[in-house]
Amino acid sequence: MERPLTPKEIVAELDKYIIGQDEAKRCVAIALRNRWRRQQVPKELRDEIAPKNIIMIGPTGVGKTEISRRLAKLAQAPFLKIEASKFTEVGYVGRDVESMIRDLTELAVNIVRNEEEEKIEGKAREMAEERILDLLLPPPPVKASPPPEQGGVIEVTAEPPVTEPPHKTREQLRKLLREGKLDERLVEVEVSDRALPVVEIFSTAGLEDIDMNIKDMLSGLFPKKTKRRKVKVPEAMEILSEEEAQKLVDMDKVVKLAIQRVEQSGIIFFDELDKIASREQGHGPDVSREGVQRDILPIVEGTTVMTKYGMVKTDHILFIAAGAFYVSKPSDLIPELQGRFPIRVELESLGKEEFVRILTEPQNALITQYVELMKPENVHLSFAKDAIAEIAETAATINERTENIGARRLYTIMERLLDEVSFDAPELSGQKIVIDAAYVNKKLEEFVQDEDLSRYIL
Repeated sequence: MERPLTPKEIVAELDKYIIGQDEAKRCVAIALRNRWRRQQVPKELRDEIAPKNIIMIGPTGVGKTEISRRLAKLAQAPFLKIEASKFTEVGYVGRDVESMIRDLTELAVNIVRNEEEEKIEGKAREMAEERILDLLLPPPPVKASPPPEQGGVIEVTAEPPVTEPPHKTREQLRKLLREGKLDERLVEVEVSDRALPVVEIFSTAGLEDIDMNIKDMLSGLFPKKTKRRKVKVPEAMEILSEEEAQKLVDMDKVVKLAIQRVEQSGIIFFDELDKIASREQGHGPDVSREGVQRDILPIVEGTTVMTKYGMVKTDHILFIAAGAFYVSKPSDLIPELQGRFPIRVELESLGKEEFVRILTEPQNALITQYVELMKPENVHLSFAKDAIAEIAETAATINERTENIGARRLYTIMERLLDEVSFDAPELSGQKIVIDAAYVNKKLEEFVQDEDLSRYIL
């Protein structure tokens, strides 16, 4: 595993994609670094250090989900993003909360298996190469001599030695294979047919994984079917390398490491937490919302969840929750759950200045995306500074007038602004198109002036 990033390095990586929100970045950077710090603490104290779970509060489109997406790439640990609105109280139809631990474990198993396969990739490829050489140059059949009859005379006949043409010797074939000169040759390989009988299950809450488990059971009951396919040498190399890698990987070790990784460094990003906060005590859908909170509580506090790979403890999984909390407040969560999220961080609303930076600064900036999208059509698109300022101004104005959806407003505006260019791009090949403030005003003026139109279109 690579060297863990320092908090400053984590913030610097997040800065490449997310504008502003410095406090939120600091919080997740510290939480991420603490995962590594805890592993260095003596074992007797390590179990006592509970993860400091975080709630990120802020309106939609300010970067909560983007922080989680980028964090997943930096975490070097099993990371799952899940929406709270997918869950229902036990007894209602929908996903049960334990499924997120099962999903996280499945994810970790895949990560560790891929890591192990990378380690033995060279060995698997060598073994696949030998099998391909066997297919290209089968060994000569061994003639079985007939058993001598009792009392008979054994006649020994010397067969002339089989001389292979020099260009077909194994080593020369290997050389040709490695140089890619046999890539157009077809070979017949035997591949396992993974099709299983279709089992349709009408499941209730908590049983969404039952179909997967039944498939696993059935795959053990039914004999493995194989089919022969004629493929070119490079494809055969991939198929056989994968087969050999599966034989070389110790799945018991993979599962053990994956469960350990989930328990010690797993992270779950819990989005839309405000959707399960009860606004009024009493009746109706709020009863179910509170039920979901009560179901989540033991997972966050620390419990043991049964997965198809074995028991997984959730005591040291880090939970980062996020929500807009427009109508409800974090204090509307049940007290026990509030206590399990000790760190609260508020994200700021975005204005014109932030929009200008979002359009131009990040590595995946919107302007850069559209410029690159036009390059395959041989259209050279560029944006003047005053055009970028005008786009940002328009987004901020419409957010104030209608619902504030943060930076997501820029996506709708950019699509509306460039729809003509995108549509006519094949006919504009070789041209240079400059988007200036006049063009922006001309394209968006009608929507900005008419509030009803901007409400529906932008």
